[in-house]
Amino acid sequence: MQHSTSSALVVSGWHRMSYSFNDNTLISQHLQSLIRKLHAFVGNAVTQDRYIVFGAGSTQVLSAAAYALSLANSSSSHSPTRVVASVPYYVLYKQQVEYFNSEKFKYEGDAHTWRNRSESDASTNVIEFVTSPNNPDGLLNKAVLHGPNAKTIYDRAYYWPHFTPIPAPADEDLMVFTLSKLTGHAGSRFGWAVVKDETVFNKMVLHMQVNSIGVSKDTQLRAFKLLKAILEEGTQIFDFAYQTMKSKWERLATTLSLSNRFSLQKINPQYCFFYNKVRESSPAYAWVKCEKEEDKGCYAVLKAATIIGRKGNVFGSEDNYVRLSLVRSQDDLDILIQRLQKLVSEEDGAISM
Repeated sequence: MQHSTSSALVVSGWHRMSYSFNDNTLISQHLQSLIRKLHAFVGNAVTQDRYIVFGAGSTQVLSAAAYALSLANSSSSHSPTRVVASVPYYVLYKQQVEYFNSEKFKYEGDAHTWRNRSESDASTNVIEFVTSPNNPDGLLNKAVLHGPNAKTIYDRAYYWPHFTPIPAPADEDLMVFTLSKLTGHAGSRFGWAVVKDETVFNKMVLHMQVNSIGVSKDTQLRAFKLLKAILEEGTQIFDFAYQTMKSKWERLATTLSLSNRFSLQKINPQYCFFYNKVRESSPAYAWVKCEKEEDKGCYAVLKAATIIGRKGNVFGSEDNYVRLSLVRSQDDLDILIQRLQKLVSEEDGAISM
């Protein structure tokens, strides 16, 4: 809203009507160049000598990545590639694999249960999804599985200064980002992957072509306009977003620090090269734990107080956990804090302010 003119977009009815751009690709080279400049400015990802592929949000990019890596892994075995993620994991990974029901891959749950098997069994091909920072708990996760038959997809959707310290540029073989967590434009449906291997890149491009003939040109144009405005304003959007998320997290943490019944995830501070200081995380989600034995159904406990989260079992975890979203409006947060304060004040032995 503060930069309504520089971020505005007006498109003529005849503009960009064909499938491809002038270079016969489905990817805007101008937008690709801006993405590289943005990562260099923020310092959160290495893009030099890498390929960039676009998708309809990170959702389509993640699907294309699994497809490409399952083919890359399949030459030595006729069995499907195993897909895993560390608990608590982002539920979309499981949903996509099970929904598409492909012979190429099969979801197998927690990555930790496959650690010894993947390293000792030469016939087992594994794809590990690593969300870093993690959804739901905000931790900077690293891959659990290693070895010649283990491939990794790093979901870096939240690896921006408003959610986490940036201790170093991400430098993995396949990294996925999304506009929704950078600028908040979730409805534009734009995501991208930074890919090291050309063969994997080409397979992902093929997947996009067959699946949707690329990403909407209107979406690419809007993403270009937004990223251009961001880079013209320097650190402004990151400063604004960081202060907003920091304030939300501190209010929530202060409220629950008075409770003996509920606890929050612990995230250690780190040095952030974007802000040149040691700082705390300001995560997108609160991973709330009900500490009492009788509160095993934590979702029901909070729902009784008219607080709606997502059950822990959605993320492969126990039901004494609930995820609460902080990437909502200020009014929503105010109501959440008000209801949490009331819930905490009713505890026996709660700490008073």
